[in-house]
Amino acid sequence: MSIHWLLFITLIVLVLQVILFRFFGDKGLTYHRYFSMKACFEGEEAEMVERIANRNLLPVPWLRLESLIHANLVFYSQSNLDINNGAMFQNHKSLFSLMPYTQVTRRHRMVCRKRGCYRLNTAALTHGDLLGMYKNTLKLELDAELLVYPKLAPLEEIALPSHSWQGDFSVRRWIVDDPFMITGVREYRYGDPLNGVNWKATARMGKLQVHQRDYTADHRLMIYLNVEDHEKMWNQVNDEELYERGLSYAAAIAQQAIDQGMETGFGTNAYTVDAPKEAVRVHPGSGSEQMTFILETMAKVVVARSIPFDTLLEEEVASGFSNRDILIITSYIGEKMKTPIEQLRYQGNSVDILQLEKRMRPDEQAGESA
Repeated sequence: MSIHWLLFITLIVLVLQVILFRFFGDKGLTYHRYFSMKACFEGEEAEMVERIANRNLLPVPWLRLESLIHANLVFYSQSNLDINNGAMFQNHKSLFSLMPYTQVTRRHRMVCRKRGCYRLNTAALTHGDLLGMYKNTLKLELDAELLVYPKLAPLEEIALPSHSWQGDFSVRRWIVDDPFMITGVREYRYGDPLNGVNWKATARMGKLQVHQRDYTADHRLMIYLNVEDHEKMWNQVNDEELYERGLSYAAAIAQQAIDQGMETGFGTNAYTVDAPKEAVRVHPGSGSEQMTFILETMAKVVVARSIPFDTLLEEEVASGFSNRDILIITSYIGEKMKTPIEQLRYQGNSVDILQLEKRMRPDEQAGESA
């Protein structure tokens, strides 16, 4: 056989394999990515799991997966894994080679460095033929989420104000059994009777509100955290570490209260990733499910202001609840905050303040000592 025929046959084979991979290379190719757990605490380890399968007679000589992952998820080094780190995101690349009808599963260990809600929504899958003459990139839609809860601060680290809800939480404070006792208002839920609608509160809040009734007038704890780090702050938070510490304090106090059987809620004038620009409110409740809900809400909080803190307090006054123990965690007490605080007390609530102290950074301490 002459060299010309050999070259011609080789060219035909190359063209055929390109056509083959072009039309059938990604048939039966599936990819799934998920986290090994739904949630964990700040500083703990988790795993990101990748599972890719080739349900096709044609092999996949090479396949590259790329995605952007937040830099707060710190991965351990691993073969066939390339990570280019940036200030906020890291470019995550995984390489695969698949024989026909095979599946590969890889587990990537990581440390969750900071509280947050981490979602992996998209990835790019690039594959090609044997010789690299053809390649194709597919955009994949993913649905992976990991919630990283705030680290619970040691209670001995928190300078709590002395109050009756501390110490022996298990001593419940009942007033009188009354199934018709009104303790405030809440948003309308499906199935609520219309004769329970509070029309004044509905007009004030802009949403349908109903009377909050309970069998007892037992005290409840409501924890409010102020995202503002000084009185004249606009939307930009300058001291995120201060707010993160406040979240750790709030989580630890809520955990202690709920463990001892006290109904506990949480609110902040920041917002969550699922409800931009809406202040956060978790109404008081008890049990492990309530604590999980509070932690999940805290994980989704964005460190930015939705409304001024005094406005949040004014809205709480307008809701008309009473007989609650209120703990306000804030770095300052502004003049506009004092009036709604006194109104909350006038309505029959107790209000305590836990003031966050700003901590100097090491470079600031060195400059001051010099």
